[in-house]
Amino acid sequence: MSTIVTTAGRTNEEFIENAKRIATELSIPYMKRKKQSVKTMQEAYQLDILVVNKERLELHAYGVTTPFFFHPNSAAFRLKRLLKGEHDVFLQATNLQKGDRFLDTTAGLCSDSIIAAHAVGDTGNVLSCEVNGMIAYIVFKGLKNYQTEFNELQSCMRQVDLVHQDALEVLKVAESNSYDVIYMDPMFDEIIEESSNFETLRKIGEHSLLTEEWMEEAKRVARKRVVLKAHFRSEQFQKFGFRQFERQTSKFHYGVIEL
Repeated sequence: MSTIVTTAGRTNEEFIENAKRIATELSIPYMKRKKQSVKTMQEAYQLDILVVNKERLELHAYGVTTPFFFHPNSAAFRLKRLLKGEHDVFLQATNLQKGDRFLDTTAGLCSDSIIAAHAVGDTGNVLSCEVNGMIAYIVFKGLKNYQTEFNELQSCMRQVDLVHQDALEVLKVAESNSYDVIYMDPMFDEIIEESSNFETLRKIGEHSLLTEEWMEEAKRVARKRVVLKAHFRSEQFQKFGFRQFERQTSKFHYGVIEL
């Protein structure tokens, strides 16, 4: 056991029942808040605390100062730019088309998957894999329940299918050429200071580097291309034969293997 569930400071019977239901779904204990601060509960139990608020779930990881919760993040303003006719470098790298099948092997907050959903449209398919169970649960609930007046954004979030699975295991059982684009955005092996909003995600998420097996399976399953996003100094571009798209004003680059 590494996590317990509780409610927000101000709660009612509805929130309590919801917290208990979530605890049952995740097979982890529910603890009454008893007007304690999250920090006090963390110190008492020395565990992560999943707080059930009215509008979202917040994971307060033990020893981390900022909580992890779902938010469409950069996908919101990126989508607004796309609707104005501006370009998106992720879509340039993936070259997604209407009706394409897209597999994101490193879901995280699913920002890129949301943009992919816009690109492939209603006839396409977007599947995202997240190996960390708690991140997967919080983001899955966020994708399905987050409310916004930005209708296109909400539609794209609902279209993303997020699964709690190891990406390599998903690739191994997938048929050859069954996805048009395979995408991978592993935790950067070098910290990008401007990305401070990902502090908690970096600390609780998986930090797996690409492997030969992962790459071979990705190339087998992809019909059009495999795309990597990584720090511009990453050795993975050259190691695995990616054609690196250099971006002078950005600390991360995209790499493409066309099939």
